[in-house]
Amino acid sequence: MPTIVVYTTPLCAPCEALKRALAARGLAFRTVDLLMDEEAAERLEEHGIRSAPALEVDGRLYAGAALAPDRLDAVLKP
Repeated sequence: MPTIVVYTTPLCAPCEALKRALAARGLAFRTVDLLMDEEAAERLEEHGIRSAPALEVDGRLYAGAALAPDRLDAVLKP
């Protein structure tokens, strides 16, 4: 099972949709609130990610169009 982290912010509808999609696939994941974890926010910004949600799968970061429902399965493949 991959190690999955969802980087989110409060009241973020796309963040909630991503979490629902992962849960529907039966995947366990950890959530990191970017407003509460400054180090995580800085790490994402260093990788050019400036919006939520972002997804980390086994150390690889994804954001934006890569998280579209029709592309999510490809991101989650080992």
